[in-house]
Amino acid sequence: MPELPEVEVTRLGITPHVLHQTVTDIVIRNGRLRWPIPDDINQIKQQPITKVRRRAKYLLLDTPVGSAIVHLGMSGSLRVLPAGTAPEKHDHVDLVLSSGEILRYNDPRRFGAWLWQPVDTKHHVLAKLGPEPLTDAFTADYLQQKAKGKRTAIKQFIMDNHIVVGVGNIYANESLFSAGIHPQKAAGE
Repeated sequence: MPELPEVEVTRLGITPHVLHQTVTDIVIRNGRLRWPIPDDINQIKQQPITKVRRRAKYLLLDTPVGSAIVHLGMSGSLRVLPAGTAPEKHDHVDLVLSSGEILRYNDPRRFGAWLWQPVDTKHHVLAKLGPEPLTDAFTADYLQQKAKGKRTAIKQFIMDNHIVVGVGNIYANESLFSAGIHPQKAAGE
């Protein structure tokens, strides 16, 4: 499953290809992903991509009218391909760009998502996310306050996206092992 670092690497990789490009078309071959792709996603057509952001494990492709929100799920990937590249079995969504390139979403397990967020709104999947782990908002004091009195296992606690975003199973296991903390220890101890 792509974790936060892999999603950030994807953002960095696609940004030079999609930033300031106009989406001339969107091709949806299979709209049945984790959630059905909303019809509103078509608002991205004829819009320039003004920014490529990441929030938790979500990628946001910002336009003047809203943002496409992409979650890679368990097996999803985004690839930048030349125009005319034939789709393969699990290629579900293409953004056709004014550069002639295609941003293609491939997801064999279909656990990912493509959502739409109108400008000046916050989609419900983003609304209650905790702070990013490498920001000033995520401090030892913040974590201690959130953990106070919690009997939840520390591993589950740090994987809760309401507490801190982007910590998946691999990073939870590795960080707890490195710190010498048993994963079942209560978060508030």
